[in-house]
Amino acid sequence: MIRMVALPIAVLATAMIGVAADPSPESKSGEPDAFDIEPPILKQTLSDQPLPGTPEAEVARLAKQLERAKQNAAGAERLCRIGVLAKVEVEQRLLKVIRCESDLANAQVTRAKAELAAQQSQLSTGEITKDEVEAVKTALAQLTEAAQVAAAKRERAELEAAEANLRRQQKLLKLGSAQKSDVDRAEEKLAELKAQKN
Repeated sequence: MIRMVALPIAVLATAMIGVAADPSPESKSGEPDAFDIEPPILKQTLSDQPLPGTPEAEVARLAKQLERAKQNAAGAERLCRIGVLAKVEVEQRLLKVIRCESDLANAQVTRAKAELAAQQSQLSTGEITKDEVEAVKTALAQLTEAAQVAAAKRERAELEAAEANLRRQQKLLKLGSAQKSDVDRAEEKLAELKAQKN
């Protein structure tokens, strides 16, 4: 009885395997498969992002980095109060914001210098007026001043962080939780920052 049922099933299975292995000529057409053709570039897929490696791209990247640093530092005080973050981590997040601000100011100065050079070459060919170049020079002077203020703020913040770290390491050494080498490293870092300032 089982042989009578198994024989037709076996014949049917072999026929199905044969049909699946040899596709019919109807399915083989001269058209390429759907995956052989790249989709057309749509306007929506093009971004307004500046080309990588340009001063504009660097400014955009640093601006995004600054925004992320500000977001990370925004809730840090509250997290420190409830015990999720250590005070050191809060200080590091705030220091990172100051560093990002300084880096962004320097990148903006670099971009303004590149723009000024381009404007001056256009002035020599007569494409723009001298007033437009003067406006770029004024903007460059303002950005340079802002970059100097940001650099001074960064130096001050890094010096304060190094002093706080030294005090922290000295306290931990007194408590027996730190090693003398940790205090020495903190002193070296502070001395290095003071030497750079002078």
